[in-house]
Amino acid sequence: MGIKNQEMIIGISIGVTIGAVLATCTLLCIRFHRRHAKVEGSTTDQRGLSLPIRYNGADSSTVLSDSTMGCESPEAIKRSVFSSWWGRKENNLLATASGIPRYPFRDLQKATHNFTTVLGQGAFGPVYKATMITGETVAVKVLATDSKQGQKEFQTEVLLLGRLHHRNLVNLVGYCVDKGHRMLVYEFMSNGSLARHLYDENVEPLNWEQRVRIAHDVARGIEYLHDGAVPSVVHRDIKSANILLDNSMRARVADFGLSREENGHVSDIKGTYGYLDPEYISTKTFTKKSDVYSFGVLLFELVSGRNPQQGLMEYVEL
Repeated sequence: MGIKNQEMIIGISIGVTIGAVLATCTLLCIRFHRRHAKVEGSTTDQRGLSLPIRYNGADSSTVLSDSTMGCESPEAIKRSVFSSWWGRKENNLLATASGIPRYPFRDLQKATHNFTTVLGQGAFGPVYKATMITGETVAVKVLATDSKQGQKEFQTEVLLLGRLHHRNLVNLVGYCVDKGHRMLVYEFMSNGSLARHLYDENVEPLNWEQRVRIAHDVARGIEYLHDGAVPSVVHRDIKSANILLDNSMRARVADFGLSREENGHVSDIKGTYGYLDPEYISTKTFTKKSDVYSFGVLLFELVSGRNPQQGLMEYVEL
């Protein structure tokens, strides 16, 4: 009986040990599969968030929308978008998100004759005239390599103009992220900026019919941003230098680097002195009214031919 009892105890002990090992392995497998599924779900969510209309930038100066989607925090979305942006293998994701083609550096280098066809100098780098292999004439804006703010505006403009299309907005036809270079490719506006026609003594002055038509074109472009785009967009830098004229002297709104979705949130003041809405300056909250104020200044500028940065509003008050 003693031997049988010992054998029974040993058998029970072995059985309990094997059962415990099996239970532990089962628990570990369940935890592994749950964690794996959670990671995959989180990755899918982040990929989805980088593709739709709303785009979140690096900080308050580049955010298009401060709203959150699902349980993701804005910071998590920002990290996801920027890791996709700057990764060399993630450029196709940007093209998918914006719907705008990406050009290699060598193609734009050839189209601009090694960047010798200068059209002008923008706030964040030079602009060149380019003839693409298809024969199309375009304008290439090159971002200065040391311009951190310009990089943020570059990102904003590519993703924003991927969904904004209107006859009174300048079309972005391509971009380049290659070999450390950042470039934006626009349709070519042969008559340059409105500011050039107002202040360059070598350019024939605009007649009244042209001025009225330009005002109508700009108004339609702003109306589309405010009421036609979903979600609505505030340009934040309406000025004569950002109104470009095509070969028929029809006007288009350009330069969307500072543009944001209207969200009523406080942000750093962005724009151009002389065109800024006083209410925006005092509250640091941009709304559609900020663009309307800037457009009003632009109308006075069209009528008077005076620069807002050189006493236009004082002249109007007089």
